[in-house]
Amino acid sequence: MINKIDRGIGELQHDAEQMYQSFIRVIENTNVIISTYDCCSDIGTELAIDPVAGTCAFGSGLYGWAFTVSQFARIFSKKFGVPQEAMMKKLWGDNFYDAKAKKWRKTDQPSEQGAEPLKRAFVQYIMEPVIRLFRATMKNERETVEKMVAKININLKENEVGLEGKHLMKAVFQKWLNAAEALLEMIVLKLPSPNEAQKYRAANLYEGPIDDATGQAIIKCDKDGPLAVYISKMVPTKDRSRFFAFGRVFSGTVKSGQKVRVQGPNFVPGEKDDYSIGTIQRTVVMMANREETIPDGVPCGNIVGIFGVDQFIVKQATLTTDADAHNIKAMKYSVSPVVKVSVAAKNPSDLPKLVKGLKKLSKADPLVQCYTIEETGEHIIAGCGELHIEICVIDLINEYAKCEIIQGNPVVTYKETINQESSQTCLAKSPNKHNRLFGKASPLADELSLMIEEEVCGAMTNTKDRTSILVDQFSWDKNDAQRIWCFGPEVSQSTGANVLVDACKGVQYLNEIKDSVESAFKWATREGVLCEENMRGARFNITDVLVHSDPPHRNAAQIVPAARRMFQACALTASPGL
Repeated sequence: MINKIDRGIGELQHDAEQMYQSFIRVIENTNVIISTYDCCSDIGTELAIDPVAGTCAFGSGLYGWAFTVSQFARIFSKKFGVPQEAMMKKLWGDNFYDAKAKKWRKTDQPSEQGAEPLKRAFVQYIMEPVIRLFRATMKNERETVEKMVAKININLKENEVGLEGKHLMKAVFQKWLNAAEALLEMIVLKLPSPNEAQKYRAANLYEGPIDDATGQAIIKCDKDGPLAVYISKMVPTKDRSRFFAFGRVFSGTVKSGQKVRVQGPNFVPGEKDDYSIGTIQRTVVMMANREETIPDGVPCGNIVGIFGVDQFIVKQATLTTDADAHNIKAMKYSVSPVVKVSVAAKNPSDLPKLVKGLKKLSKADPLVQCYTIEETGEHIIAGCGELHIEICVIDLINEYAKCEIIQGNPVVTYKETINQESSQTCLAKSPNKHNRLFGKASPLADELSLMIEEEVCGAMTNTKDRTSILVDQFSWDKNDAQRIWCFGPEVSQSTGANVLVDACKGVQYLNEIKDSVESAFKWATREGVLCEENMRGARFNITDVLVHSDPPHRNAAQIVPAARRMFQACALTASPGL
């Protein structure tokens, strides 16, 4: 779906032909990306986006309206007396209708000399009516709106007739070009069934070996196999006090009263981190603004809302009944929270409401980050843009916190980095002067930073595979590649593209201070030296360590501040930048 076309019509004031050219560019760019990564020959369907094939919609997600070429083709096929499939081909591309000659042409040249150039069929029959009605509703041109509404057979309710501006536009367009109808039409007609799709998707979705019990059940879409549910979003209940875990059932059948393993994105089989046992209290199917309870359970291939496990899930999780099951891969978003805004309760007594509301907002929106700056006590909302932040703040006020708030100015997030190797070996002493840490910093290749962020060569990668990648592709020393301590910083369930390497030789008590040094590393990379933003693309080498033999003199209170100062000094001597 090509989204936000309301901004092109309203803010940019594009005409119908400009909108068409924009659509063409978006579709061509998308198809280039699809063809670049189209390596799944077993799918058996054409993946390229084509409005004529009914695989592309245009609309506004914010205002809930959208349309496809096929919707207008159904209308005009009756007018022109041609089949719908033929009409769809005419409503896209270089097709121009000459009304006087009653002929379709491939150029905009009319039959009569001196006449105005012909308009493209998509422009004349689709975009111009959409733009005309959009601008008439936004400008409150009542007569124009009433005439157009009557022609397209829309009946406004009494409480909708008096609306103005964007509220009137939203009411009219949701009745004329409802987004649900356009999107559901594409979903029903174009997407493959679960039985068909999971055969070729399973290997890419499942993190474990595809030949284990859960992997095979996902391939076969087996409702009697081990349970595997991927939770992608937390949906608040009507009173906003609890959440439904909303997700897709890939194998097995999810039922009320069932005990399940709740495995977070960082769960590793055989370990107990990011893992809980929960009981499903209720299973529902979410239909529009209501939930329908399904007492008999929901089999695989369906989307389900699960009540009772929300306390164990932050944003995403895998639910399973198999003790040996691996996770279903967590979704990776192409956008990241780069715009921040501070919020505070207008009335100090509402601070507890604000804190609870921020926790609920963070849980409900998979892309938003809510946190508190410890030094200042500021509450921060980080989103993917000013529009996203605006929606989050409105939801926070009206739905989650239900109190008045004071909002600061939006601030864009930067990433700090280093541009060259440290000009010298940096030294930092502990507060008691009994411990000394030496280190240097150097930049990582951009390709390696991307691979770490995509977990191709990150913390979750097998050590042997990671070593092979670092040695063969990036010319790392094999000993250094095998002695990576950690990656950081850890922000919003993802690991930053910075590496801490143990490059020491023959150092005593190094393992005793490892945890403290890692904590300092994550702290230093979370708050860089230039403007206290997250760092990216930096490698820190610990070259030597002198620590006291007495454990009380080398505890975390001594090592953490010393290590942090050492990492900051390394960054400062390595040409830091943004």
